[in-house]
Amino acid sequence: MRKYELMTIYPIEEDKYKAGIEGLRADLAKFGVEIEKEEPFGDRDLTYVVKKQKRGRFVLLNIKANPAKISELDNAFKLNNNLLKYLFVAKDEKDA
Repeated sequence: MRKYELMTIYPIEEDKYKAGIEGLRADLAKFGVEIEKEEPFGDRDLTYVVKKQKRGRFVLLNIKANPAKISELDNAFKLNNNLLKYLFVAKDEKDA
């Protein structure tokens, strides 16, 4: 298991946000990913329009995942319509 930071952006509408975060948690659980910490960053303007949205709700997750499962998670996240953008960043072993 390796540690990652996962930055996610959702629509700011409450129902779409809740559906998006629940879908993300379900996908993470399905692939055996452990969520260590979940930190909301609030609503912010997006640099450019994403899926017809100008603002997004940002959430940072610290996770532990098998590196082989990251590409499978990427494919699962693409099917989540309430997840605007996401980015995986592998944490250095010395920082973990």
